[in-house]
Formats: sequence, C-alpha cells, structure tokens
Amino acid sequence: MKIIAMSIFVDDQEKAKIFYTEKLGFDLVHDKDMGGGFKWLTVKEAHSNNPVEIVLEPNESPIAKNYQESLYKAGIPITMFGVENLDNVHRALVEANVTFHTEPKEVENIKLAVIDDTCGNLIQLIEQ
Repeated sequence: MKIIAMSIFVDDQEKAKIFYTEKLGFDLVHDKDMGGGFKWLTVKEAHSNNPVEIVLEPNESPIAKNYQESLYKAGIPITMFGVENLDNVHRALVEANVTFHTEPKEVENIKLAVIDDTCGNLIQLIEQ
C-alpha cells in the first residue's frame, strides 16, 4: 500500500491553483472540469519523482467547511511541507506576498513557520 494522493479542502479552486503553483511552485497535474463549477484539481512537487498528488478539493460539504474553518480558527495547520532552508523559503515567499501566520522560529532544533494559503488553510513549513 502506498500514498497516491492527499486532499486539502479549499474555498476557491482557481485561487488555490494560482497559490499552489505560482506562489509555492508545485506542478499542476490535473485541472479537469467536473461540471457544476467543480474541478479535479491536483498538484505535485516540482522537480521531484515523488508521485503523491495534492487534491485541491472544494469545501462544498458542510462537514468539510466546518472542519476547514475550525482548524483555521484554532490556528492548526492542515498539513506540513518540508523545506531544505526555511530562511531562503521565507525570503522568497515574502517577496511573493505570501502571508505568514507564524514567522520562522526554532523549536527543539527544528525550524518552522506557518503560512496562510489564501484558500482557508494554514500550512506549516518545517526544516528538520
């Protein structure tokens, strides 16, 4: 068994596509109209042979919307992305006008920060 995809609920798929590809640098894999204003929208790591895709799913279900909004209000990141050099990533993301919910800091020899994905989620960045 292996992980092939993980989902992140978003409040706007078009905005999510722009954020995850243009701001974070992920590669667009699927952008297919599914009807009803929804898309099968996935991204994956750029320049990587890691096949795992992130499904940027609309939060149309009241359960998904409540889950997403509750995590955001509590300041809990929806997921974590690893980076090799958090200082460099921080600088690049600030230049790209990405909002940091938590500025980079070190906790027990781990550097971390939390960004806002503009689509209703907090994402933790970590340099181990």
